[in-house]
Amino acid sequence: MSWRALFNREPHFLCQACQGKLEKIEGKRCIGCSRSMDDLPSNLVKGDTCLDCHRWNLDPEWKGILHKNNSVYNYNDFLKEFLARYKYRGDYALARAFSHTIKTYLAKTEYDLIIPIPLSDERLYERGFNQSIALLEEAEVRPSPILTRLHTEKQSKKTRKERLQQKQVFQLEKSDLTGKSILLFDDIYTTGTTLRQAAKRLKDAGADKVSSLTLARG
Repeated sequence: MSWRALFNREPHFLCQACQGKLEKIEGKRCIGCSRSMDDLPSNLVKGDTCLDCHRWNLDPEWKGILHKNNSVYNYNDFLKEFLARYKYRGDYALARAFSHTIKTYLAKTEYDLIIPIPLSDERLYERGFNQSIALLEEAEVRPSPILTRLHTEKQSKKTRKERLQQKQVFQLEKSDLTGKSILLFDDIYTTGTTLRQAAKRLKDAGADKVSSLTLARG
C-alpha cells in the first residue's frame, strides 16, 4: 500500500499493478453496446454503431428492445481471468474491486428498477452465488430480482450462432412495470442476446425503456 493509494479519495481494492491492467473503454464507442470503435475495421462500422448493433436494429423483432448498453471495461485477458476466478472458483470477495465504479455510474443514472440477470436454479447451486447480485450488493445497491431463468447449457460453451438462436429463457414474477425505466445489470456483454431476451420480457410486461450496464464488453 503506497502513501498515494492510502490518501487517494477513490478506494482501490486492487493493487496498483492490477488496477493498471483494467482497460476502461475510452474514445469513440458504439452508441448501442459501448464497443470501442477506434480500432474496428471500416466494414464493421455502420455510422454510430458497430455491425452487430446494426444487424439487431434491422430485425423488426428486436429493434428498440434494448435501448442502450453501457460497459465500463474491455474484456481483456486480465479481466477474463479475474472474472473466471470470481464466478467459477468462488472467490466472492473479488466483487469489491468494482464497487466504487458501479456506485459512480449509478449515481448519475436515472432508473426506476435495477434488475440483475438471473442464474437458473441449477447454475446458482453450482456456483453458490449470483455474480451480478453480488456485484450490486458490494456497491450497496438494492437490486430487484424479479426475473427468473430456465436452465440451459453454459453461455461460454455456445457458439455465437447458437447464442443468437437461443429461445426465450426468462420468466417474470407478476409485476406492474407500466411506464417504468429499467436498468439491467450483468458482468459481460458478448452478443447481446441475453440482455435483449430479458429486455423483451420486461417490455412485454409494460416497461417503457430498458437499458443495461455491464462491467465488460466482450
